[in-house]
Amino acid sequence: MLGSALAWSRASAMCLNFNCLLILLPVSRNLISLLRGSCNYCRSNIRKQLDKNIRFHQIVAYMIILHTVIHVIAHLFNIERYHASYSPVAKDLLIRLSSIGKNSSENYLNPIRTYDTNPVKELLSSAAGVTGIIITVAFVLMVTSSTWVIVKSFYEVFWFTHHLFIIFFIGLIIHGSGRIVRGQTRQSLQEHNVTYCKDHYEEWGDIPECPLPQFAGNEPVTWKWVLGPVFLYICERLIRYYRSLQKVVITKVIVHPSRVLELQMKKQGFKMKAGQYIFLHCPSISRYEWHPFTLTSASEEDHFSIHMRAMGDWTSALYEACGAHLRGFREAWKMPRVAVDGPFGTACIDVFYYEVSVLIATGIGVTPFASVLKSIWYKYNQPATTMKVERVYFYWICRDTHSFEWFADLLQSLEVQLMERGRSRFLSYHIFLTAWDEYQATHIALHYEENKDVITGLKQKTFYGRPDWNKEFKRIADDHPGANIGVFFCGPNDLSHVLHTMCNLYSSANPQGVQFHYNKENM
Repeated sequence: MLGSALAWSRASAMCLNFNCLLILLPVSRNLISLLRGSCNYCRSNIRKQLDKNIRFHQIVAYMIILHTVIHVIAHLFNIERYHASYSPVAKDLLIRLSSIGKNSSENYLNPIRTYDTNPVKELLSSAAGVTGIIITVAFVLMVTSSTWVIVKSFYEVFWFTHHLFIIFFIGLIIHGSGRIVRGQTRQSLQEHNVTYCKDHYEEWGDIPECPLPQFAGNEPVTWKWVLGPVFLYICERLIRYYRSLQKVVITKVIVHPSRVLELQMKKQGFKMKAGQYIFLHCPSISRYEWHPFTLTSASEEDHFSIHMRAMGDWTSALYEACGAHLRGFREAWKMPRVAVDGPFGTACIDVFYYEVSVLIATGIGVTPFASVLKSIWYKYNQPATTMKVERVYFYWICRDTHSFEWFADLLQSLEVQLMERGRSRFLSYHIFLTAWDEYQATHIALHYEENKDVITGLKQKTFYGRPDWNKEFKRIADDHPGANIGVFFCGPNDLSHVLHTMCNLYSSANPQGVQFHYNKENM
């Protein structure tokens, strides 16, 4: 009766069930963190894939869109074919199948009972039709509000519409209970001689070989697919809620140049690793917004800290709420209440697993490496501590000189300490300035011969322009033949593609040769 449209609708329904099983898992960040960095059950290659959890979440959403379109179109064909089975030009077998169910003792196959029935109205009056429209509209709203522009400019719109997933999953579970597509029951098929009865439909119910067929819809199975992920996600939200109630104390606020704010905080039971990140919430600014920030403190310190540049509405509001725009001391009790969720693992926590690590950052993207470099500093203060990493290359690319101001102190202290211990070659750093005006160029030229760099105050001079990545990767590969080299990047996607290509290009085809392993921050 329905032809190939039945196969398309059911196949897409199964694909939807599978993708709806997956969609919540990548955004269960406590689960991902457990698998990724907080435990050692996963190999490094698997951990790198877990770092792409948000991208995977987006891909699954795209697959749901594709299969939803197929499912809806296939059911439109199904409804039309149900209706056409009553038409005068329909085959006699189709008319006979459609007529079954007119008596109360019979089970119908065709949900449209007469040719005069409006199929659209019939569809919209069914549980499957109503829930189908609801979950489709909910999903369209979630997808359209997830664009970069909406998330950046109207975060609360994104937050509220994304919570339509509750309606989506409830509607999804109810949707299959409509049983709009029906088939012959297993017992009826056993009693029927299908080969003989399909040609003797006029005798159905009159002869023993062809009793009247019995029809029923399939049992709903969607709940079996989504029950586990929904339960895990409920646990995830309960953990987040519990953490949001835990007291966080802002112990110190440091205002750096270029509207960069450093918040030092304490929270009972908080444990972190270098390179991890947290989600920060300030109820006085927004009841719902949680923003990710990389931790810039080391695990050896008695507090945890973040560096935040006041650029958008939320960060500017927090900047002012902490009194950073005012001069003078501000009492701790006047600080805004904040909540912290985390910490969560990222690619940066693998820095110490490689013999050679290459750290590359652009602008404020340097924050993950502040924690790593601080941790190196503390480890060198503890002679008994051993590290697998033998050499660190650090590249920082900035547009203007103001970007260097807050980070230069850390580099200076590291530079001095490593020189005192005779390990100046352990950390090789290269800072690139990509934009400057005529006044800066003149100032730089006048002081170029001085022992310290005129911009950073470091012994290593600042480079002007952009790095030649072919030259840099070739030099590192030549200096470390046979080494496993971890490349860690935090910055824009365009440069990320270039660096990933360089890693593949300069990795040796010989497994015993130098191997570059690319890692990107995906907060």
